[in-house]
Amino acid sequence: TAAELRPPLLFDLRGHRHLLTSQHSLPGIPVALKQSIDLRTSMDGKYKEIAEELFSRSLAESEMRSAPYEFPEDSPIEQLEERRHRLERQISQDVKFEPDILLRAKQEFMKTDSATDLEYMKEQSQAPDLQERELVPEREYQRVTISGEEKCGVPFTDLLDAAKCVVKALFIRQKYMGLSLQSFCRTTSRYLQELSERPLDLDIYEEEIPETTVTADATVHPPVSETHPYENQDPASMPPDMGYGCKMVDGVMHVYTTRSIMEKSTELDLPYPDLQEYIADMNVMMALIINGPVKSFCYRRLQYLSSKFQMHILLNEMKELAAQKKVPHRDFYNIRKVDTHIHASSCMNQKHLLRFIKRAMKKYPKEIVHVERGKGQTLMEVFESMNLTAFDLSVDTLDMHADRNTFHRFDKFNAKYNPIGESILREIFIKTDNHIEGKYFGHIIKEVMADLEESKYQNVELRLSIYGRSRDEWDKLARWAVKHQVYSNNVRWLVQVPRLFDVYHTKKQLYNFQEMLENIFMPLFEVTVDPGSHPQLHLFLQHIVGFDSVDDESKPEQHIFNLDSPLPVNWTEEDNPPYSYYLYYMYANMTVLNHLRRQRGFNTFVLRPHCGEAGPIHHLVSGFMLSENISHGLLLRKAPVLQYLYYLAQIGIAIYHRNPLPEYLSRGLMVSLSTDDPLQFHFTKEPLMEEYSIAAQVWKLSSCDMCELARNSVLMSGFSHKMKSYWLGPNYIKEGQESNDIRRTNVPDIRVAYRYETMCEELNLITQAIRTDELETIEEEGSLCMGAVQAEK
Repeated sequence: TAAELRPPLLFDLRGHRHLLTSQHSLPGIPVALKQSIDLRTSMDGKYKEIAEELFSRSLAESEMRSAPYEFPEDSPIEQLEERRHRLERQISQDVKFEPDILLRAKQEFMKTDSATDLEYMKEQSQAPDLQERELVPEREYQRVTISGEEKCGVPFTDLLDAAKCVVKALFIRQKYMGLSLQSFCRTTSRYLQELSERPLDLDIYEEEIPETTVTADATVHPPVSETHPYENQDPASMPPDMGYGCKMVDGVMHVYTTRSIMEKSTELDLPYPDLQEYIADMNVMMALIINGPVKSFCYRRLQYLSSKFQMHILLNEMKELAAQKKVPHRDFYNIRKVDTHIHASSCMNQKHLLRFIKRAMKKYPKEIVHVERGKGQTLMEVFESMNLTAFDLSVDTLDMHADRNTFHRFDKFNAKYNPIGESILREIFIKTDNHIEGKYFGHIIKEVMADLEESKYQNVELRLSIYGRSRDEWDKLARWAVKHQVYSNNVRWLVQVPRLFDVYHTKKQLYNFQEMLENIFMPLFEVTVDPGSHPQLHLFLQHIVGFDSVDDESKPEQHIFNLDSPLPVNWTEEDNPPYSYYLYYMYANMTVLNHLRRQRGFNTFVLRPHCGEAGPIHHLVSGFMLSENISHGLLLRKAPVLQYLYYLAQIGIAIYHRNPLPEYLSRGLMVSLSTDDPLQFHFTKEPLMEEYSIAAQVWKLSSCDMCELARNSVLMSGFSHKMKSYWLGPNYIKEGQESNDIRRTNVPDIRVAYRYETMCEELNLITQAIRTDELETIEEEGSLCMGAVQAEK
């Protein structure tokens, strides 16, 4: 029809319509518009009612999400230790002498290779020239296949409805990722592309990834720069001022070509998501996740994925182990790991902080560290006022470990950040903005960085806070980093914004929510337009990879985010805005900022919030739509539809030990281990290794599982494409086992191939159902059924 041929239009908050060009959106057509395929389901037209009902139910604390879909605990299985030891001893022997010895060992002890496999391997070993890596995959491990027509145990109509819902949700995420220049899973986008008439440029998600110069034989260590990145602070040598003006309108920053005339005619066309469209998409998502048949379908698929992985392990565990043992030099200790969720203020363990405080008391007793009622206090006087000496201090008096009393008590957990229960010590030792300009905090973080550099293979993404109470917070933070030269090749920064508007509003520090948004984003726009205006911030931003939204998620939310919600400039009430409100405005401003920074050739940012640790389910829905990856995700346990969607979109989830990690890992979700707060949870000098070792012991993880988690952590992290090419191999962004270089990751190709093939099967099941339905609809053209559809349109 003519309507279908017209180019899609987007209505934005500025009131005028503009065409969606390739620069604006979208990989895939916006869900609000006509898809090339029919994604109508039985719920269409009822989204708003369902979502409103759902929101109000979550406000009333009747937690619908834990329904009968709580997944069963893993039941313990019989240990096959004796057999494993026998096999390990055999594999450990040097099998390089003769291909025949290797074959016999495999034949005798693995009992997994068919006769044809052995013949094939014999041929391969006799003709080494033909040993192409691409030739092996098909036969190299045992696959489980399912034959027959009915592949997923639900009636075709239920499968079709579920498939349409899942695809609709994936299109929604794809749209928001494309719009904000964040990344979207390449495999998933390839399958979605087949359902969309418009060709997709797969590279639209990756920030025009440059051709890597890293070769397959290159070292695993990226070259280190000779000069310190914070040395060149001269404003004159900064990129030039563009002369743009910035102004916040309805909670979103707008950029104008001149500072003197800030009106529609001079506005730069930088895209951001339309509020109306976001709320409509949110309602669609809320309705999808509570649809009964869709829930059943996703629950079954997740159970199937778990079982399939158990079968894969039974059949291929020894082959995976053998592949790892054949790799020279590489093992779990010397592969790259990134701690993707750790707060800077608690990145040291208790013993480290204690030693540092004692050293500071000996070294700087007369230094004025605090001002109380206009009078300066030295470090010595601060401790005397608490009746303490350096000798008295111990880890027990410091009392910063999270114990059983802090479980599910965010208030008590937060109080544990205060050494000896004194907030003054927290301010002196673990804050960037204090009387000594964060000198001690800078020193202790540099000690943590030195430990990381010494261990070589561990990297962290530390989170620093920007509160949004005043405009100069960014400059103070950047001055702290640059002045104390707090930088390491092993460290990147994330900026977390605590959701504390209600607290600042009550204290009369902020009048409305827009003020908070301006304090957070205005300096970032100013420094992007004119780097010379904040030279230190310009340098510091090059090492920041993204934003995080953080607070106690279980706090009751008094408000439902919909079109009747007050705009940020009118949000002057006592209540805190809900989670989805914070996330939308952070995402919208970050999107505009990313497009402006992309134009200038600067680095862009991603959204990686705390999400799904507690509270209502819509937190995970907002996270699914707007975030590149999340931290925690505990509540996915209780929401099978969302868990399945997080799997299909391969959204990174940073997890620490109390979470359902083995369950998520077996299903193939993109999970990594992180430490969160070493100061409160960990006892050793290497908290990340401690986290891995606890996980391995508690859940009996294999060496292959551990290496897969480490590889996931690098993929999820914000380190540069170039560094990842050194750490994971030059082809790491490709799909399937082509992306893996076992010599760098120590992850067997078998495991990577299994994950890739399993995911392709799932995507194929869903897209195939929709295509089958399309074909049947075409065949029935002209029938009464088709006439009814036309009438409905």
